[in-house]
Amino acid sequence: MAWLLLAAAIAAEVLATSALKLSNGFTHLGWSIAVATGYITSFALLAQALKLQLEVGTAYAIWSGAGTAAIALIGFLFLGETLTPLKIGGILLIIGGVIVLN
Repeated sequence: MAWLLLAAAIAAEVLATSALKLSNGFTHLGWSIAVATGYITSFALLAQALKLQLEVGTAYAIWSGAGTAAIALIGFLFLGETLTPLKIGGILLIIGGVIVLN
């Protein structure tokens, strides 16, 4: 159950961060509400996952690493951002670090 909560926390964080770009500096109310709701939901789910069984270092590494990798891919696929070999290497290093911590 803790791992499902962590996965949901990651999804909420990724949605919130994607909405952050779309909020245009918090000038669009709807996207700004989505940002706040997503981050609050993400932290609440992360807190519940930690309460159940996960170690904070491992959970946070997975939460932040998976979120970072997902946002880089979303930026490339949907927001017109570049994905260079150096960025791909950085994402692979993040994934490697999460595996080592786990």
